[in-house]
Amino acid sequence: MQPFTKHTGLVAPLDRVNVDTDQMVPKQFLKWITREGYGRVLFFDWRYLDDGKTPNPDFVLNAPRYRGTSVLVARANFGCGSSREHAPWAILDYGIRAILAPSYADIFYNNCFKNGILPVTLPDAQVEEIFRRVSATEGYRLTVDLETQTVSDVAGLKIDFIVDPFRRDCLLNGWDDIGLTLRYADRITAFEESHQPSALLYAPLDPLATETR
Repeated sequence: MQPFTKHTGLVAPLDRVNVDTDQMVPKQFLKWITREGYGRVLFFDWRYLDDGKTPNPDFVLNAPRYRGTSVLVARANFGCGSSREHAPWAILDYGIRAILAPSYADIFYNNCFKNGILPVTLPDAQVEEIFRRVSATEGYRLTVDLETQTVSDVAGLKIDFIVDPFRRDCLLNGWDDIGLTLRYADRITAFEESHQPSALLYAPLDPLATETR
């Protein structure tokens, strides 16, 4: 997993509450067997018209000023709906590394950290201020710094945020669940070698030697 330390990027405003994972990645795309490529179907039903090919000019991420977005500011309860991990896969594959919102659905929030995305929780008033600045300034960019736990811009905005220390360490070091386990590979190997099962317990039975009654 790619570590997250500090990221500066173009901000796009998704001014909707209760954005759910079913809308992030519709069900017809869940059969893919790889996590790559989901960025092209992120918010599919919002990004495209009914033909599934023509970009919807009314959707925010299709606006020329938001091309290249890597920071998303959203409203409350972001990531609700089903628990599909495809949603953070799609967000990351699209190029978004940080999300700013007042609240998140728990499973989506946890999955973000496991996939190299930083979901920052901010009070409504601060989120509203960021929406205002995005609207007023084309090309508006934010720096999201996980080491100092701050969100800032070049115009003097600076907001502190809180994140669980364990999740912070994992994201700073790029440790997903597999990465955390591999940190103890030597201990796991030593344990397995010292606890080899007895050969007698797993010896195949000789049917000719088994008494039949």
